[in-house]
Amino acid sequence: MSKNTLKIGLAQISPVWLDKERTIKKVRKYIQKAGKKECDLIVFGEALLPGYPYWVALTNGAKFDDEVQKEIFAHYAQNAVHINDEDLNDICLTAAKYKIAVYLGTIERAFDRGGHSLYCSLVYIDQHGQIRSVHRKLQPTYEERLVWSQGDGNGIKVHPLKNFTLGGLNCWENWMPLSRTALYAMGEDVHIAVWPGSKRNTKDITKFVARESRSFVISVSGYMTKEDIPKDFPHREKIIKKAPEVLGDGGSCIAGPDGNWILKPQCNKEGLFVKKIRFEEVLKERQNFDPAGHYSRPEVTKLNINRERQSILFEEGE
Repeated sequence: MSKNTLKIGLAQISPVWLDKERTIKKVRKYIQKAGKKECDLIVFGEALLPGYPYWVALTNGAKFDDEVQKEIFAHYAQNAVHINDEDLNDICLTAAKYKIAVYLGTIERAFDRGGHSLYCSLVYIDQHGQIRSVHRKLQPTYEERLVWSQGDGNGIKVHPLKNFTLGGLNCWENWMPLSRTALYAMGEDVHIAVWPGSKRNTKDITKFVARESRSFVISVSGYMTKEDIPKDFPHREKIIKKAPEVLGDGGSCIAGPDGNWILKPQCNKEGLFVKKIRFEEVLKERQNFDPAGHYSRPEVTKLNINRERQSILFEEGE
């Protein structure tokens, strides 16, 4: 396939909710599916591994020092990903086997922040199976702040794939103009936006960011129903008592650099959706507008980015 063509698989799936090992197996299964379809890239939704914290909004998650909330959080933390502990090794090996790049939404327990707080992290694995960036969500949204910590700029990076330049953000980060602009300035022409699952999130901003950036925008969401909550999950009955039948309805979609749909939002179904994009479509739309090039005014406005990985510990020389 030409370097000017990228074949993309959008994996709109449910996790085996808050079960790290079983969700990893499901992720590998979908990488294999995409690989057999000769995809160059597969994208999974926000926090897919091991799952989005739906319980917070359903079980009085803001109640302070509540035993139920503490027990569920402990279960969540035990199923979070240790990036540096080789939790993603099998996923990386599968990506390398099929020569496919992967964007994967994870919940991360970070050793460089003590190993107990949780981060909503978007991981990029290249087609050789190497982890190239781990972007911790800068600002958790609303009730997410009860379980996720604030990230940093270390993972705001772009990656080459064929003739394309990929970058990605988590959920409502895509509404943060300066974060988007940082990626534009690095040459991004395929923007990856990952979501827990809702057409109401993806249907407007996907087309808007495509028009603003004159890039392809790939929005990938999860899909989850009440029945996807495992029968042996701690305090399951309290969660499903107020849970709707569908917690995340999907909404995965693709908009082209002209802002028109390549794939309209896909709702209320799980699956792998495959589309091809062509690089020359980016160049055609950049002819009249390029937000980091001829239509920018760097002598008037500039953007600073701090890529330092944040930690409370600074180790001086031995």
